[in-house]
Amino acid sequence: MTSFWTGKRVRLRGIEPDDWAAFMRFAVDEERSGDLLNPPRSAEGFRAWAKEQATAKSDGDCFGLAIEALDTAKIVGAVGSHHADPRAGWFEYGVTMGADHRRKGYAAEAVVMLLRFMFAERRFHKCGARIFADNEASLALHRRLGFVEEGRLRDQVFFAGQHHDLVMMGMLAGEFAQLHSTSQ
Repeated sequence: MTSFWTGKRVRLRGIEPDDWAAFMRFAVDEERSGDLLNPPRSAEGFRAWAKEQATAKSDGDCFGLAIEALDTAKIVGAVGSHHADPRAGWFEYGVTMGADHRRKGYAAEAVVMLLRFMFAERRFHKCGARIFADNEASLALHRRLGFVEEGRLRDQVFFAGQHHDLVMMGMLAGEFAQLHSTSQ
C-alpha cells in the first residue's frame, strides 16, 4: 500500500522551512489574480513563517499541508483545514495553487485526499468552503467535486477597491462517500 497522503499526481506533506520561496510565489500569484491584496512581506518574513509552520504542533483538525507534484517533487500549492467544530461535526478548508500549476488536476486530487481524511478518519459530517463569487475556476472545481452552493454572502469581503460576494459551498460526508470511492 502506498501512503494515504500520496495520490496519482500529488503528495500532501508537512510544510518544511525550505518551502518559503514557493509560498512567497503563491502570495504573488494570489495578488495578481485579484484574490487578496496584502502588504508586501519580506523574504525573511516568509522564511520565518515556513519555519514556524514546520515546527507547529497540529491539533489534528486544523492544519496546513504542502501539495507536491509527484513528477517534479516541487510544491505546486497548499491545502488545509480550519475553523473545525468537532462537536457540531463541520470544518472549513482552503486550497491555493501556484499560477503555473492550475488546471492540471492537482487541486482536485489534493482536496479529495484532505476530505477523505477529515470525513473517514476524523469523522466530520460536513465540509464548507468560502469562494469569491467571481472565481469561476474555483466554483467549477468545487461543483465537479460534489460541493453544493448553500448561500451567498453579499458584499462580504473588500479587496481591490470594492466589495465582493462570497459563495458558501458545502459537502456532506455521505455525498463525498457516494462520489469518491475510498479505494482511490
